Amino acid sequence: MSRRDSTLREMGLGPVWRLRDQPAEVAAEAPNAGAALDGVSPRLTFSESANERAAAIATMGWDELGAAVAACRACALCEARKQAVLGVGDVEADWLFVGEGPGAEEDERGEPFVGQAGKLLDAMLAAIDLKRGDNVYIGNSVKCRPPGNRTPEPDETAACWPYLARQIALIRPKLIVALGRPAAQTLLQREVKISASRGQLFEHQGIPLVITYHPAYLLRNLPDKARAWEDLCFMRRTMKGL
Repeated sequence: MSRRDSTLREMGLGPVWRLRDQPAEVAAEAPNAGAALDGVSPRLTFSESANERAAAIATMGWDELGAAVAACRACALCEARKQAVLGVGDVEADWLFVGEGPGAEEDERGEPFVGQAGKLLDAMLAAIDLKRGDNVYIGNSVKCRPPGNRTPEPDETAACWPYLARQIALIRPKLIVALGRPAAQTLLQREVKISASRGQLFEHQGIPLVITYHPAYLLRNLPDKARAWEDLCFMRRTMKGL
């Protein structure tokens, strides 16, 4: 059995279908900047403070960014977290995968996608000959775990946006993959329906962007794994065309 057949079986898929640069710098100002809050000192509600914070983050290198995320107190998510989760992978990757936020295991270990959803994501990557850390970077829209793994609130994603914007600017990926609706809406700044957005090419600050299901969703909705494979094929074709 081939490596691809094995990984597809792990994803729960039967048939194997054949797979039929310069990005613009990403702006670092937070969407809904008035809702974003100061990152390291007691939380403030002044939009000037939010803009100053975003501008400071936009100048950071990886070490400074990691320290800022670890110390961040920009929204209420910091109050229950065990640790903030910046992201993991190749900081010069062509592929950037963006999820929603850390779960319980991610909060414990400080790395995104390490639970069952992470195992499925790794299998999805392997199905198109990718692997974590090798020309792939994985991050999230918010860096702290929302209580009960709920969807992040708009003010929480706004507070975290400068971090993600800076990651995009530093990585300069060739392709962004939004995993799930919250990530897609954060990146596109508009309402998104996954079913209507699959198979389409969007753009974030000049960088091609595609949308697919979040692995955690696929664990609860097994029939949609076949659609996820179609999305993987679309991603690969898109990357080959860049």
